[in-house]
Amino acid sequence: MNGEELTRPTGVGMAILAEEEAILPEPGEEFVETAHVQQLTERALAYLDVGYAVHFAGPAGTGKTTLAFHVAAQRARPVILIHGDDEFASSDLVGRDTGYRKQKLVDNFIHSVLKTEETMSTLWVDNRLTTACQQGHTLIYDEFNRSRPEANNALLSVLEEKILNLPKLRQAGESYLQVHPGFRAIFTSNPEEYAGIHKMQDALMDRLITIHTDHFDRDTEVRIVMAKSGIAQPEAAKIVDIVRELRGVGANNHRPTIRACIVIARMLVHCRGHAQLSDPVFQWVCQDVLSADMAKVTRNGQSLMPQMVDKVIRKVFESPKHRGNGDRSPAKKKG
Repeated sequence: MNGEELTRPTGVGMAILAEEEAILPEPGEEFVETAHVQQLTERALAYLDVGYAVHFAGPAGTGKTTLAFHVAAQRARPVILIHGDDEFASSDLVGRDTGYRKQKLVDNFIHSVLKTEETMSTLWVDNRLTTACQQGHTLIYDEFNRSRPEANNALLSVLEEKILNLPKLRQAGESYLQVHPGFRAIFTSNPEEYAGIHKMQDALMDRLITIHTDHFDRDTEVRIVMAKSGIAQPEAAKIVDIVRELRGVGANNHRPTIRACIVIARMLVHCRGHAQLSDPVFQWVCQDVLSADMAKVTRNGQSLMPQMVDKVIRKVFESPKHRGNGDRSPAKKKG
């Protein structure tokens, strides 16, 4: 994998194909597919079936990468994964010279005559975009706008003319590669206001079908928290409602994300705590996770987030939906 660690998306299984830099996504037991997720999947697959590249755009923590792998798994074809990187150049996608091959021939057929001949040739290694185009794999380019725009120029002809331009140094010698008819591409990106994100060139964006993602609906988030932590439904619902309420606080209404819900739920299960006002574990976990995971709101140099977190927790617990309902339902113990 070019020295990169393969990150397994939550809820997605995968088999690594030893002979290639490819993986084969498999359904994961923890993946939660609600009507909302199924609709996004069907929309993306419809575009991919026709031959268009799909782009999932949205804030962090909305499951874009997991959704990309889920969609790719429906195609039942190997997947090539690329993570966007600010230091990427076109060669990191297409390929490059990695060294030289030196060959020496010594001819001493006539004992009084010594003849030597040396040849030297470069060693070209295809990178992932070339492999995907050649083999007809599904390319997942995760957070592609973390790469500089010029690094992605090779994608323009791939997505439009279905041709990959190649350096003449490639061993096979051809200057271009006809893209395999089975090749498809799925991109994910974070908003441009995030740190380390580049504005993509219009020519590339014009070749992508952008599907905007946001936080899942409440039912989906509750089911995800239950699947990832093993916590009971009433407690998962309280945690999700607290996090959803906090998203309206501060300048950045995208945080906290579903990841915060999962952290709180897992910690409660691990520490045998419960989503109750009287539970000290619940109190310190919420303060640790939610106060740090939100936009800074201060007064006189002091953070107001601990008070806001406490206020929102009490508001949720006092709502008719949760008042006196399931406060003592135990979290499920793993194993």
